[in-house]
Amino acid sequence: MLNISELKEKIKLPEGKKGRKGKRSKKKKIIIFIIIIVIAAIAFSIIRGRSKASAEPEVDARNIGTVERGSVTKELTSSGSLEAKDTYDITSLVEGEIIEADFEEGDMVEEGQVLYRIDPSDMERELDSADRSLESAQKSLEDAKKEYSDLAAEFSGNLYRSKVSGYVKTINVTSGDNVGGQGGTEIGELYNDTIMEVKIPFLTGEANALSVGAQGILTIADTGEQLPGQITSIANLEETLTGGTLVKYVTIQVANPGGLSTSDSATAQFGDIYSAGEGSFTPYLEESLKCDLSQSAKVDTVLVKEGQFVTAGTPLFSLTADSVEDALKSAEDAVDNAQTAYDNAVDQYEQQQDNLEDYTITAPISGTVITKNSKVGDKISRSGDANTTMAIIFDLSELTFEMSIDELDINDVEVGQEVVITADAFEDQTYKGHVTNVSMNGSYSNGVTTYPVTVTLDETGDLIPGMNVDGTIILDEAEDTLRIPSGALQRGNIVYVRDSSIESDESEGKTVGISEEFSTPSTAFPGAPQGMSDSKEAQGDAPAPAAIAGAPDGFTAVRVETGLISDDYVEILSGLNEGDEVYVEETDSGSTGMMFGMPGGMGGMGGGPSGGGGMGGGPRR
Repeated sequence: MLNISELKEKIKLPEGKKGRKGKRSKKKKIIIFIIIIVIAAIAFSIIRGRSKASAEPEVDARNIGTVERGSVTKELTSSGSLEAKDTYDITSLVEGEIIEADFEEGDMVEEGQVLYRIDPSDMERELDSADRSLESAQKSLEDAKKEYSDLAAEFSGNLYRSKVSGYVKTINVTSGDNVGGQGGTEIGELYNDTIMEVKIPFLTGEANALSVGAQGILTIADTGEQLPGQITSIANLEETLTGGTLVKYVTIQVANPGGLSTSDSATAQFGDIYSAGEGSFTPYLEESLKCDLSQSAKVDTVLVKEGQFVTAGTPLFSLTADSVEDALKSAEDAVDNAQTAYDNAVDQYEQQQDNLEDYTITAPISGTVITKNSKVGDKISRSGDANTTMAIIFDLSELTFEMSIDELDINDVEVGQEVVITADAFEDQTYKGHVTNVSMNGSYSNGVTTYPVTVTLDETGDLIPGMNVDGTIILDEAEDTLRIPSGALQRGNIVYVRDSSIESDESEGKTVGISEEFSTPSTAFPGAPQGMSDSKEAQGDAPAPAAIAGAPDGFTAVRVETGLISDDYVEILSGLNEGDEVYVEETDSGSTGMMFGMPGGMGGMGGGPSGGGGMGGGPRR
């Protein structure tokens, strides 16, 4: 600071002859000017000191950190509540009385083990009814298929054929008539006496000794002529002849040699067995001829005449193509309907079977029975869609919990990452786990999206479901590396390092004059805080920030290269040496941490690290 004498020496009064009064006036003006300069210098010093005191924080032990070797761990932390690997509530889909419940709370049960049986009596009756309906539907389907098959065969070539052999006695249909359908249509008569039949009585015991297909001899009563015959049937009914003889009638067929008629009769002999009487001959066939088509069709042309002998398979008349097509379509529809009815019956039966299975309740998972609410004798009922919880099973083979991870960090989380876990119930213990699922189903709240991350414990110890735990995911770790407290890193990767040369100047008590105070070296960056170096070594390759307010006296700004950054430490790759003392920013809470506010408060808008103001973010994480 300049004193009065120095100022006087520097002031040169003008020379020349002046009056005493003029000289005295000039001298007075000089003295006043000197006083003004002195007052201005003192005021400037006071104002600058106050400004400096307000802008520069006091440095105490809490603000001093040291560059040291150690580990830096990048991690994410979140809380959660432990859950069992799997949880299952046992409920019933049916109503009824419990007749079996062979387990207790605390029991270990295996998947598929029977837990409850409910009285199935009502369902068994319904199942029997469904079974009978299924059998009926199956028979109807088989009949419909057979009718369609028979109809297709009968309509082959659009012809209707005789099913028996004989003479056409009469024809009752003509072209255009409808035949077939329900009940059939009588289309004529057939007569066949080329084979004659006779029913002859045999004693019951001897009739029982005979068999169908046995060959014997028939003797004509009037002529004594003998003809070979064959048994075609033996009656089961026992009848009584005149005189009380018990007999059974045996039907015998014989080829008509040409002279047999219905007026002839005969006796029979089969080995040593003789008939107990005689019987009269009848033609083998003498009956009405019916068209037994299951569907109605229209006659096109009659193909036979009265008196004509036909054999089985001989066409009797042809049918119109349209009527045949309609008849087959109708039969096909009947098959489809029968198939639908059968399928419905099968579904109903299977549904009843499934319902019956619901009366036996098995364990869906292997685990421990935590709760048993229902016992033998209890009646299970349902109220609307609500099911009664009969028991609860926990799979305690693994414990899991969910961590909520911020959207800014979720991409750093991967399945398999290690998780360190602590529990409120066991404060002095830690447990290990790993990430087993990273869900992309985020939830939004208060402007932030978080994502659930499932963690499975590798060891459970005494932990049980429901306990509160904290999980820390280890994202990355650097060991035996240079590190500084996180609060020591300023914007632009700047660290304030204690400058020993400044400390020694202060200890020597050097006085800085006004000219030095206001001088600005050409190499200094404008607005640099007091005590900050403007050297290349201190600033790194890039220029130091134009203004970083709040830098303490005795510290130099150094730009550093960082590695991992955690809440507590920052890894230093270059720019600092082990043992360096650094300034640690004090947070609002009183602890030291990373500086996130604008440099120098609101006044820092003019000189951020980029020279464009103080709005830049804090150190990267």
